[in-house]
Amino acid sequence: MISAEPTRIVAIRHGETAWNVEARLQGQLDIPLNALGRRQAATLADALCDEHLAAVYASDLGRAWHTARALAEPLGLPLTAEPGLRERCFGMLEGLTRQQIDQDWPDLARRWHRREPDFAPDGAESLRLFQARCLATVDRLVAGHAGQTIALVSHGGVLDALYRAAARVALDAPRSWQLGNAAINRLLHTGQGLTLIGWSDAAHLDRLALDESST
Repeated sequence: MISAEPTRIVAIRHGETAWNVEARLQGQLDIPLNALGRRQAATLADALCDEHLAAVYASDLGRAWHTARALAEPLGLPLTAEPGLRERCFGMLEGLTRQQIDQDWPDLARRWHRREPDFAPDGAESLRLFQARCLATVDRLVAGHAGQTIALVSHGGVLDALYRAAARVALDAPRSWQLGNAAINRLLHTGQGLTLIGWSDAAHLDRLALDESST
């Protein structure tokens, strides 16, 4: 049973990877952070030091786990691996670029781009089942943190699923919001589900870019 007392959620996408740069579908393949991704992750503890976080939960895939560890360790926060926060499984498409999918699997690509909620390439999760998995995981995690603030470090697809649930946007609607690497997103969870508080706060990353340009 989910408490009616709200839980504040700070939701963060992992830092950048080489496959992000290549627009290659990572899915549940364990791709590490690149050098920029590690620097992005290192900014999070300072950015969130005043948030009074109670705990950090992270996908157990390395790119999310190492991003979360860069947040949790400097702040002395408990860090827990949560497989339910993994990226959507893309099945046969994992490891391919979007251009390759468009060229080699045009019929599949059309259904993919239409965001058909129940469509799943071989071995993949459908959008509907994926969002259900994400929301069930969040419901379970917040149940132990009524009245507190927790951080969830995950993946672009997971954050997209949470945004759509909080903003009441259909699974097949085009995306008009950003899912930036290491950006900070804020939601509220009550007994009625998720509410959007703030999205794509990247001020800490802007400072990182300024620092790097001055060296």
